[in-house]
Amino acid sequence: MRTYYPVLTIAGSDPSGGAGIQADIKTISAIGCYAMSAITAITAQNTTGVRAVMPVPTAMVAEQIDMVMTDIPPLAVKIGMLCSAEIASTVADSLDRYHPDNIVLDPVMLSSSGTSLLEREAIDIIVKRIFPITTLVTPNLDEARELTGENDPVKQIEILHEMGCRNVLITGGDSQATDFKTDILSTDGRKNLLELRADAVSTRNTHGTGCTLSSAVASYLAVGNSLTDSVRLAKLYVTNALKEGSFVSTGKGHGPLNHFFSPRRLKNFNPNRPKS
Repeated sequence: MRTYYPVLTIAGSDPSGGAGIQADIKTISAIGCYAMSAITAITAQNTTGVRAVMPVPTAMVAEQIDMVMTDIPPLAVKIGMLCSAEIASTVADSLDRYHPDNIVLDPVMLSSSGTSLLEREAIDIIVKRIFPITTLVTPNLDEARELTGENDPVKQIEILHEMGCRNVLITGGDSQATDFKTDILSTDGRKNLLELRADAVSTRNTHGTGCTLSSAVASYLAVGNSLTDSVRLAKLYVTNALKEGSFVSTGKGHGPLNHFFSPRRLKNFNPNRPKS
């Protein structure tokens, strides 16, 4: 029988659907893989910001991962919000137990509105136990600065490799550049640096961009692409999702990307329907 390309996301939940688990599932599905999830935290948030965060009990986090791994082993794993030291340790234990391939870590530390999403004590565990076993770590400029204490992306990459990362992608979507957004990919222990540029998209709808990019990389790895090709394809996917979502009004703050930007035909679709 034919099988799907299963991808597991381990992350927090966003009830407004733009980031976290919800963005991951949309991305994985849009690319053509089979999305599975283990929720690490429940958040109360929307496009205007994060109001509250409640970690999921560690035993339940472990059980979710165990049930997936023992029945539908993923071809790739995306890790997002880990919230606390206890949850980070639990996820590290699960990864040590099952040794999945193609682990992509998005070290979520701050929400786009500035809310802290990661306890300081969790950082040491992520660095010591998760960095060395990941295929790719994808911090944005602010996260890389928080992790390394450096502002220069090249120095950030050097320190992240020293901290145990095999491959690093510094994402530049949060930069102030208005012409291009540049990501820097470092592979093979900093031997190779590759700049990936894409047109900057003028839009307020950027909620969940980091979650989307890391999930896209994991999905492209799952279907058999090389790391470099997976990053290229993921950046192209995010750029298109930003463009196609730039003219869609969703919420009162920073709206989501358009994850399903490919043309769709909806029966009985009425764009002028009255709002409920």
